[in-house]
Amino acid sequence: MTVLRLGMWSLRLSPRGVATAAGMIVVGVAVSLVALSTGEFTVPIPDIVASVFGRGTPAAELIVGKLRAPRVVTGLLVGAAFGLSGAILQSLTRNPLGSPDFLGFTAGASTGGIIAVVMGGSAWQIAGGSLLGCVASAVLVYALAFRNGVQSYRLILVGIGVGAVLVSVDWYLLTRANIHDAASAGTWITGSLSGRGWEHAIPVACALVALLPVCALVSRPLRMMEMGDDAAKAAGIGVEKVRAVAIIVGVLLCGVATAAAGPVIFVALAAPQLARRLSRSPGVTMAASALMGAVLLVTADLAAQRVFAPVQLPVGIMTAALGGTYLVFMLRKERR
Repeated sequence: MTVLRLGMWSLRLSPRGVATAAGMIVVGVAVSLVALSTGEFTVPIPDIVASVFGRGTPAAELIVGKLRAPRVVTGLLVGAAFGLSGAILQSLTRNPLGSPDFLGFTAGASTGGIIAVVMGGSAWQIAGGSLLGCVASAVLVYALAFRNGVQSYRLILVGIGVGAVLVSVDWYLLTRANIHDAASAGTWITGSLSGRGWEHAIPVACALVALLPVCALVSRPLRMMEMGDDAAKAAGIGVEKVRAVAIIVGVLLCGVATAAAGPVIFVALAAPQLARRLSRSPGVTMAASALMGAVLLVTADLAAQRVFAPVQLPVGIMTAALGGTYLVFMLRKERR
């Protein structure tokens, strides 16, 4: 373990953790290049690099700069936001199931987005409804779970219950909507990166830039809280204050990501656990989780486009299939 000190700040680095992060960056770049270069029209990698600097052919700049690059960048940013949200919430609850998918936050974002779709809202209104729904569901779950503080198991149980109620609300709204709105809402609720432009990537990038420093501030207290609230309080950590800030950050990351790509499930669940197993970290690591989330989502989107070509599937279908398989594996391992 290596400790880097910069004034009042210190950063602990493990060789395996650094190697894992570097490996995920390499994989992410490789998958992104494949996604940018392949498809109905093949673009050589040198032309992709030239297009980035504005020196590519008109066809390459159109295909890469206007069509494929926004989708890939949005996938990387949304995946990182989901992975980071899952890492924060799993560390907070000390439970691998403590992700937005099981805490009801994703369901709240889905409900908010569906309400906006059914009401004929624009893309920005759907995104805003998704974010507001995520925040509202988080407030409801936290309020129902609060009883002389918030215990992790109670937060998860209440989140599962609230999520189930919100799913029933979603289906009720779909049955009451006209056929066109129901079709649009059904596509959005699956989670997709199709048609995503820079206007979807920029808000997620801004949210990550704004929230990453907060994540860094709560990282160490969360690691202390993984040993139990009593031990954290003995170390002088304001447990409820840190818990409230962590929930707010996790909810905002989940809401922004869902607003950009829809409720893509299981990325927030699997990314932190896969990152922890690869880096062999004793706890959930935020940086590795964000990188893993980005790699998982952009890889799943590439598979959704290419595996059944010319038919393209929403990325949410692919992550659900892979995430469900991973969940069964994880539960079986825990049982053993």
